[in-house]
Amino acid sequence: MLFEPKASDFEATDLENALLRTAVGDYAAEAAVLLLANAGHWLPQLAAAGLIAVDYDDDPTGPPTGHAPGVGWASVTWVDIDPALRDGRIHGSSGQLRILRAAASIADGQALDLGDVASGLDRRHLQLLLAAIAHTGGSHEHCTQDFYPDSGAVFLSDPLPALQSWPPLD
Repeated sequence: MLFEPKASDFEATDLENALLRTAVGDYAAEAAVLLLANAGHWLPQLAAAGLIAVDYDDDPTGPPTGHAPGVGWASVTWVDIDPALRDGRIHGSSGQLRILRAAASIADGQALDLGDVASGLDRRHLQLLLAAIAHTGGSHEHCTQDFYPDSGAVFLSDPLPALQSWPPLD
């Protein structure tokens, strides 16, 4: 391949799918991607600023005839977020910046004052943050446990609903 793939070369849906494909199974990584994707502002900016690393799908059969190869895997380069903000390569409103910082904290452990973040969000972004925190904790996978003292057996019920579900896209 002559050139390395760039995130900005791909459709938004393909990029989001590649980010989720890379994150699957890691609730914190999934939550960070879903937070940014549902907020709607950051993925295009991060892609344009070169803050999302991508790789083509390694399918040896290649794409269907007449189609360009698709992005297979993608990840945000979280350590480059602060320098990009300082350099002005990415920008957002105060609420959007709070969402970005929350996503970086969830995915990469960057320090965050949760009280400051939550107090500066509108209702929709607060709902997204709550959904991200619940997802990070695995609440979408929780089940009730029924304990039977006579046998000492523990049985899991059907999954419980997430503590806070992701809101529908606007």
